[in-house]
Amino acid sequence: MKTLLSLFTLCLLALSGQCQRHKVELSHYIFSEFIKGTVLMKSGTKNFTMLNYNALTEEMVFDKNGNKLAMAQLEEIDTVYIDDRKFIPLQGKFVEILYQNKYDLYACHKCSVIDPGKPAAYGGTSQTSSTTTFSSFISNGQAYQLKLPDGFTTKTFNEYFLKKDGKLTMFVSLRQLSKLFGEKSEQFKNYVKENKVDFEDPDAMAELVKYMEGQ
Repeated sequence: MKTLLSLFTLCLLALSGQCQRHKVELSHYIFSEFIKGTVLMKSGTKNFTMLNYNALTEEMVFDKNGNKLAMAQLEEIDTVYIDDRKFIPLQGKFVEILYQNKYDLYACHKCSVIDPGKPAAYGGTSQTSSTTTFSSFISNGQAYQLKLPDGFTTKTFNEYFLKKDGKLTMFVSLRQLSKLFGEKSEQFKNYVKENKVDFEDPDAMAELVKYMEGQ
């Protein structure tokens, strides 16, 4: 009975998605396949299901009998566990917890879809708009499919949130993060230079914040 109630609760947290019967490359999901994970509710209830994160729609998606369903009512969810990674709702979206101690670091995984362009003279292509609009993929359900239309490619990127001294700040570059450490800017610059920190590498960013915490 408890299992049935858990499944029913998870269904109530869903929006309609799309169904795929074959395994394909998940270019706009952050995991290469759907993985069994745990959804911990604030009520204490745990739901176990196949999960993945859609970086295009910025939603946590679970698989229910082959249908891809996006979780809603985030205010009722405490934490989502996939492999050894943890995700929490923040400002209406899911973010990954990268580091938690004196400072907290979260990553919001995103991606844009690049239009292949229209055929042009001499065998080339012409792109009047380099990025396909998000709304067009949502309206026809393509954002939830496991495979995007042929020719389309994705570009992944991250936005981060740093919680420091009780204040949560979003940043989109190393320069912006540096300003959050004001008086320690020299230590910050030296570490970034010596370690060649890649902004798009969440592990490297976590190590950077860990280092700055000890300065």
